[in-house]
Amino acid sequence: MNHHPRSGALDLLKYIGPGLLVTVGFIDPGNWATNLAAGSEFGYALLWVVTFSSIMLIIIQHNVAHLGIVTGLCLSEATHKYMPRTLSRPILASAMLASVSTSLAEILGGAIALRMLFGMPIKVGAVIVTIVCLAMLLSNTYNKIERWIITFVSIIGLSFLYELTLVDVDWGQAITGWVKPTFPENSILIIMSVLGAVVMPHNLFLHSEVIQSRAWNLEDETVIKRQLKYEFYDTLLSMVIGWAINSAMIILAASTFFRENIAVNELDQAQQLLVPLVGSNAGVIFAAALLLAGVSSTITSGIAGASIFSGFFDEPYNHADPHSRLGVLLSFVPALGIIFLIGDPFQGLILSQMFLSVQLPITVFTQVYLTSSKKIMGPYANSRSTTVILVLLGTLVTLLNIALLLQLIIDN
Repeated sequence: MNHHPRSGALDLLKYIGPGLLVTVGFIDPGNWATNLAAGSEFGYALLWVVTFSSIMLIIIQHNVAHLGIVTGLCLSEATHKYMPRTLSRPILASAMLASVSTSLAEILGGAIALRMLFGMPIKVGAVIVTIVCLAMLLSNTYNKIERWIITFVSIIGLSFLYELTLVDVDWGQAITGWVKPTFPENSILIIMSVLGAVVMPHNLFLHSEVIQSRAWNLEDETVIKRQLKYEFYDTLLSMVIGWAINSAMIILAASTFFRENIAVNELDQAQQLLVPLVGSNAGVIFAAALLLAGVSSTITSGIAGASIFSGFFDEPYNHADPHSRLGVLLSFVPALGIIFLIGDPFQGLILSQMFLSVQLPITVFTQVYLTSSKKIMGPYANSRSTTVILVLLGTLVTLLNIALLLQLIIDN
């Protein structure tokens, strides 16, 4: 049965959702730590990095969403279908490992939040977060999960808006920071961390999966063009929301910790320091928002893992399908096992980031190859200028992640 959605302002609402699932990866616990470090050490000076990274993300995510709309295939299915098996299998296997690494970081973030709120041991909290996310993923469809994620993102955003009302913000400096690139002394590592954490392998698989799941009549040129247009609005709106929430984290840290000359590099430390500076409510709300960020980002990591694993079998994600269910388990269970094997949770975060740094170029350049192919995309293939921009962005992100990886190896 073919569906022909109506055009108009109300029709736009039907397209809102896929971008917000991707935004969750943009405001996951890893981003929290980086943003708090940026604000506490350099005040408002690095807000421009959030602006630049948001623009970069809009371009890359918009491109991978095009693949889902035009072909009706997610990135994993397209990789399986259009690339030689000798390439597609290793690509999808490495992407599956990247999903495990992402789940490790997201589950840890939720567990750290539970420790903040209830004094719960990290391992116990990790088990609880995993069980809750598994229950949601194995029982809910896309529409229900999207509604949950939209709710979570809304609460996280409102939490930071509330916390900003508790502090004295220098909005003049903030506005300057958003638009004027500066490179304070010893800031390069933080700048690389913020930029490098923006584009994540699982988000590229996730966006193409979620967007193609909404396909109407792919034979209808008018519908495809309408989807492409509204998808851009969804991606733009969602990335602006991500930009605002990430900016709010830096502004909060700049208005509290930087003003007091306190450098913050751990999430627990940030919550503990907020209480005497701003009040107990701020500490509780900070931890609660982190918990929602951890749970929602774990859910999206699970969907990405299921989508990647289903791609091995040339199937789309379906929460009731055995391959998708196994994909979720393969993303979560090894991640939980690693948390139990590693005593220091922050060591776990470092290990996960190291693997993502290695895998990211593989996914980015696979995407560019697929979306630039006229055989695959037809008249919607990337133009030469778009391909050049994507290759440059992919190269930039790759170099940033390699630099971060080398720094992590040196530091450890």
